Amino acid sequence: MEFCAIIVAAGVGQRAGAGGAKQWRSLRGKVIARWSLEALITAGARRVVVVTSPDDEAVARQAFDGLSNWILAPGGATRDRSVVAGLNALDATEDEIVLIHDAARPLVDRRHVKALIEALADADGALPALPVADTLKKTNPATGDVTTVDRAGLRRAQTPQAFRFGVLKAAYDAWPEGDSPTDDAAVVERAGGRIALTAGDPRLMKLTYPEDFAMAELMAGGTRSVRIGQGFDAHRFGPGDAVWLCGIRIPHNRALIGHSDADAGLHALTDALLGAIGAGDIGDHFPPTDPQWKGAPSSVFLKHAAALIVARGGSVTNVDVTLICERPKIKPHREAMRASLAALLDLSLDRVSVKATTTEAMGFTGREEGLAAQAVAAVELPV
Repeated sequence: MEFCAIIVAAGVGQRAGAGGAKQWRSLRGKVIARWSLEALITAGARRVVVVTSPDDEAVARQAFDGLSNWILAPGGATRDRSVVAGLNALDATEDEIVLIHDAARPLVDRRHVKALIEALADADGALPALPVADTLKKTNPATGDVTTVDRAGLRRAQTPQAFRFGVLKAAYDAWPEGDSPTDDAAVVERAGGRIALTAGDPRLMKLTYPEDFAMAELMAGGTRSVRIGQGFDAHRFGPGDAVWLCGIRIPHNRALIGHSDADAGLHALTDALLGAIGAGDIGDHFPPTDPQWKGAPSSVFLKHAAALIVARGGSVTNVDVTLICERPKIKPHREAMRASLAALLDLSLDRVSVKATTTEAMGFTGREEGLAAQAVAAVELPV
């Protein structure tokens, strides 16, 4: 079931509310545009062109890290111009099937693709469509009068939409300058092509308004399991004037000694995340014998563990870190630590806990020879 695809991801999503362009927001711990790219690659796409705003190139490359068979192309001022840009960037043959998909419809899957490709056997284009179930009303903008519209035969068009590359390219070449089609099927229709409809799916909803994101979270949930991981780390004190804890530099009369920045809080939390997904420990991923990690910020380790979770379709639910030391005093820095962890893991502040305790002057922490940290993390993963 080989084909090519274009994902249109150049819009700004003005109706979606605060939070930036909707295609780069997170859905169940994974960037929305990545959902579509992963699904199309899994369904058999040999090459996917993702059309983005030039300003979003860096965020796109980060979002798609680890995936193959995709390239970026700069988008146009309108959706149809972005599709044309994608077609121009695609090295497809005339008869090759190309799917055009909106990045804001993240829940596409292999079944949708299969149905579209089958429908192209005797059509020039194919798209999934849902029957209109609600009564339709039309308002006269001049008078405010409301009339009922006959919904018989009406369908709600969705994406992806499938075409032969040559058919779609020729149809766009013939499209009148200045007109803006609402979808790609309209372009092929105007050129005289026949369009086939496949069964639509509510899961192919387009994320348009703020309330759509909550619905998508529910639809994307599926069957998920909660995993718990725990971590522990300790470092001794040595010469220095500050310690790093949970990503915050705290002035102190000594420093923590370690191969990296010796941030025991981030080390313990990294091990907790890795443990939740059965991915070993921090030493497996960042060996202390490797010179490239000497003095490295421990935020690199935590982000790596979080990225492994996202790559499995999972998300971090909440984290809880306990710091064990006599000094430095943690309470004055606790809120800054919580904010640091929340930013590193893209969590709301209420999902992050940082606490401190002592051992009542007992043991190595009580003698102020060093400090320790323990962490617990909850992670959701698809079953």
